[in-house]
Amino acid sequence: MTRARPLLYAAVLALVLAGIAAWLLLQRPVTPPRGLHLLPMHYRDLAGWEQSDPRAALSALRRSCRVLGQKPPTAPMTGAGYAGTLAPWQSVCASLPQLPPSPQEARRWFERHFRPAEIAEDGHRRGLLTGYYEPEIAGRRRPDTSFKIPVYGRPSDLVSVDLGRFRPRWHGRYLFGRLRDEELVPYPSRAMIARKGLASAPVLFWTNDPVALFFLQVQGSGRVRFGHGRVFRVDYAGQNGRPYTAIGRILMRMGALSPDEVSLRGIRNWLLSHPKLAPKIMDRDESYVFFRLAPLSPANSGPVGTQGVPLTPGASLAVDPHFHPLGIPFYVVAPPSHQGVAPLHQLMIAQDTGGAIKGPLRGDVFWGYGARAEQLAGDMKARGRFFVLLPLSLWQQLAQQRLAAGG
Repeated sequence: MTRARPLLYAAVLALVLAGIAAWLLLQRPVTPPRGLHLLPMHYRDLAGWEQSDPRAALSALRRSCRVLGQKPPTAPMTGAGYAGTLAPWQSVCASLPQLPPSPQEARRWFERHFRPAEIAEDGHRRGLLTGYYEPEIAGRRRPDTSFKIPVYGRPSDLVSVDLGRFRPRWHGRYLFGRLRDEELVPYPSRAMIARKGLASAPVLFWTNDPVALFFLQVQGSGRVRFGHGRVFRVDYAGQNGRPYTAIGRILMRMGALSPDEVSLRGIRNWLLSHPKLAPKIMDRDESYVFFRLAPLSPANSGPVGTQGVPLTPGASLAVDPHFHPLGIPFYVVAPPSHQGVAPLHQLMIAQDTGGAIKGPLRGDVFWGYGARAEQLAGDMKARGRFFVLLPLSLWQQLAQQRLAAGG
């Protein structure tokens, strides 16, 4: 018996050390990326929180939890280091209420499991908040004298490179190009594709409105209505990798639009009223998006975001994945962007990304499909405050770190 004791002690010690190692992995420190600061807050600091209705966000979170639950709890949350490992997030997901609660019950559930932290960027606490929606475009299966603009599917020679697989700090960043003599070279720009076409890409359908196609590509997805009345989804399938350029800024520098007129509606009206100049202006945005067609059904009625889940109108937010992981809650506070537009006090889930969404204080709200969604997205341009909701254990780590640093 005495000879067996050292083996028993060694086995117990190994189990203890393994447990400590696992605990350390699960307690991954809160380390925001450079330039981003998290300031611990309380719900009383969130304007409009007690009047908000987070039920749609709760539904969106349920979709994100299905994705978060597919990885081991010790795996890090992708994106910024402040979100730790998946363990605390999966624990919260496991306690999601089964029945749709009232607005008050939904708020209390978030309050029990999360605490807010305001996002700041080098001392600044206000960022840009815009909106996007699902546009509709007219299409035909075959070209004719009116419908002669091709809408392309993903080219066979398009190569995408996930840079995060080579350097963790490059997570969420991609390169797109094509091979030439065993070398990856840039893909043609919007102007080159419009002028010469793409023999390597299938034509999904033909449209008669270059401005509508431009905004379909800016939004990233939408719907096409064919002549017989049948409607299909048009989903994102890739892009040429060229830089996105906001043509509203170009029109503003030209003096064509004032800062107050730079909105989705203002830009589109200018393009439609200047048909000879519009192609040159749109070509200044070199980015070009490729699509795929999908049947429209109750199970496939909305676009799928970058996280791989269907987006929820008014509750899905596009963020910069270099700073923020997907699947986490954000509470956004923004004043009215236009006269007659209500202020925004809304809880949303980060489920998407976008070419124009860059930086820690930048968000894009998905508003859905239809005339109302188009109006909300087109009018939305506000300077707002962003609060991320962290599980209690992560928030406590953050608060202790701020206290130790004298913050």
